[in-house]
Amino acid sequence: MKSQIENEKLRLMVFKSALELGKKVDDYLLDKYNLDKDKYTFIVPIKENFFEDGHLKVEINETVRGKDLFMLTDIGNYSIEYNMRGCINHTSPNDLIAELKDGIGACSCHAEKINIIMPLLYAGRQHRRNNRENLTCGATLRELDSMSRVKSFITFDAHDQGVEHAIQNMEFNNFYATNNILTDFIDDLSKEDLKELVFVAPDNGATGRRNVYLNSFNSPYIKREAGSFIKQRDYNNFVDGKYPIISHDYSGNNDLTGKTAIVTDDMISSGGSMFDVIDELRKRNINKIYLIVTYALFTKGVDMFDKYYEEGKLNGVYTTNLSYISEEYKNREWLRVCDCSNTIADIIYNIHNDKSITNILRDRSVPVKLLEKKFR
Repeated sequence: MKSQIENEKLRLMVFKSALELGKKVDDYLLDKYNLDKDKYTFIVPIKENFFEDGHLKVEINETVRGKDLFMLTDIGNYSIEYNMRGCINHTSPNDLIAELKDGIGACSCHAEKINIIMPLLYAGRQHRRNNRENLTCGATLRELDSMSRVKSFITFDAHDQGVEHAIQNMEFNNFYATNNILTDFIDDLSKEDLKELVFVAPDNGATGRRNVYLNSFNSPYIKREAGSFIKQRDYNNFVDGKYPIISHDYSGNNDLTGKTAIVTDDMISSGGSMFDVIDELRKRNINKIYLIVTYALFTKGVDMFDKYYEEGKLNGVYTTNLSYISEEYKNREWLRVCDCSNTIADIIYNIHNDKSITNILRDRSVPVKLLEKKFR
């Protein structure tokens, strides 16, 4: 069994939902401290118990008294199973947020500081009130903010960063995986495919993110242009968990012959609207289409992605390992899962050692450097 590091206050509490990512983060931190990975770990051993009546309990199996504790959870991991009244259930975001709060309560009297790392923000799309409904994301953040010893909250690509206004005490940091994704993307594509790029927002809400990617490729080697889709929904009907899309109207150059399209968004849920975008771009003679999203949820599976790839309509999907993707999907030829564990390790190291995190938050120079290296 690995030993904890003596005289070091840093500790990780990694829930089962984020175990694969957490182990990689631990390895990077051990590298930063020049420690033997076979002998040491920052991870605190815990037990996660689900009872047959549906309740759960978190037990900490090692002292965290006086420690600077970073809790890592993935509320999007539906693969964890538990038995309830004779039925096999899969964990939901509600189960995993309850588990996080139980873990905080188990150590809040002992740890010196608690830092929450939740890459996929719980109820992140329930960030504003459109009708008689709860502001679920803000309400949850406010509850976490009120818990003892919680110092900071770390997330990635929040759907609306304005949710931070719900809190008063803990620090809220919203990071982006842009550099992690573009490092792999630029490495994978040929010079020819990178020369003429069209950056596309699939709807109005994604234009800011589209512009970040557009500006990241500010290089003399690249010809860039922007396009946008205006998504119209039928808000009088609620079908299969969402409001149906009536139309996707494209705003931009109608002749995209020979160009490579980069369609950017925060997440893919079922992927239905993305297929509409792909079809519309194909009508404009686009050469290749790549989707870049922080979270690929694939709530309807990947059969349609397989179909579009086999038919040559879709060339690839780039996403991150910040939330769970099944092993079956990871093996798809069209899917590239970009590792963000080094970035999380950097964030933890800097916060723990009271160092600036500005460069991690806002470093826009990486893509241009990569392009210069590729075209040199």
